[in-house]
Amino acid sequence: MMEQLSLFDDRERTAPLASRLRPENLDEYVGQKHLVGPGRILRQLIERDQISSMIFWGPPGVGKTTLARIIARQTKAEFVEFSAVTSGIKEVKEVMSQAEQNRRLGIRTLLFADEIHRFNKAQQDAFLPYVERGSIILVGATTENPSFEINSALLSRCKVFILKALEEADLLELLHHALKSPKGYGSMKVSIGEEDLQAVARFANGDARTALNTLEMAVLNGKMDENAVLCVDKEILAQCMNRRSLLYDKNGEEHYNLISALHKSMRNSDPNAAVYWMYRMLDGGEDPLYIARRLIRFASEDVGMADSNALTLAVSVYQACHFLGMPECDVHLAHAVIYLSMAPKSNAAYEACLACREDIREKPGAPVPLQIRNAPTRLMKDLHYGEGYIYAHSTEEKVSRMKCLPDELAGRRYYRPTEEGEEAAVKERLEEILRWKEETD
Repeated sequence: MMEQLSLFDDRERTAPLASRLRPENLDEYVGQKHLVGPGRILRQLIERDQISSMIFWGPPGVGKTTLARIIARQTKAEFVEFSAVTSGIKEVKEVMSQAEQNRRLGIRTLLFADEIHRFNKAQQDAFLPYVERGSIILVGATTENPSFEINSALLSRCKVFILKALEEADLLELLHHALKSPKGYGSMKVSIGEEDLQAVARFANGDARTALNTLEMAVLNGKMDENAVLCVDKEILAQCMNRRSLLYDKNGEEHYNLISALHKSMRNSDPNAAVYWMYRMLDGGEDPLYIARRLIRFASEDVGMADSNALTLAVSVYQACHFLGMPECDVHLAHAVIYLSMAPKSNAAYEACLACREDIREKPGAPVPLQIRNAPTRLMKDLHYGEGYIYAHSTEEKVSRMKCLPDELAGRRYYRPTEEGEEAAVKERLEEILRWKEETD
């Protein structure tokens, strides 16, 4: 028995700092005051043991799993932790069957699904009837937008709580606690400056796990002085913080958030913000060709005829990225992003597409006017195909009054040029043509 206790204590000492300091109740829990602060609804539900099915959505390291485990300690329900990686449909059904039996005996089952976004549709569907009947209380944790990753039927039966990235003050509180707590470094004399702790908090970028892991690495690499004080110097700390891990998931919501930020910064003619968001994507491992493809789209959707060279440049940058790849192609992407940000803007081509698409939906299959139909056969000529066609090059004005739209859409205007950049000349030319056609009618 003594040997078992010794082994257990040793495991406690050698466990990662973040694991050793995991809070066991709401009073020890740091952050998310909007959810678990005094008088807040989630805190009241936990303290009253009135938990219903819920989803915790937030970035890594903000306390989703910790909060679920605190609920498990305070609830009177049987707690079951489930893994999407190791559990298939068979395991899900076995757990659900046991939960159903417990329900008949008056025992609730709280099922915690960490990274619930990793459960496939079949696994999520298996939960649904038991959630509906109340056989289980489902508590899921996810870093992904539940709207995209969780079945709508299941999601509609769960309350979504959004957990925020921790504030720098929250992380400082955690770091000070780590230095004072017996579970952390309270039994040691650790010397680290307040400015250094603030640097760790900033580096962690709202992630408690990153903050504690960084502190742990710095302490483990510190030097003991003659007074048995473990000193963490700035050089050691700088090595521990040589790369910040910024949140980016190439397949998740943050992917769409960042590409949206890039598009809207360029649209707003803000090259500084645009280059920043572009590099955030590259730093997160995004395929440079994906970014280049989005720039090609932007060149026509948001710049268009105001500067037709934008499209040529964007295509050239795509080719440059294809030839060179990372890391060299970053400057080509920056070139295009800056050019597109500073180019005159026109969405007239995009608006023309939208208006045309709407008419095609409302008036499907409008026939091609006879005068602009081809007539390669005798039968087609007898049916008046091509009759009345006017060859524009043969006219003095190089344009004719011939109608090219279907009769149902006569006079419809899809393209309405702006006066931005080169499109001002296009607008003047188009208005001149339209006036001439009206005069000759």
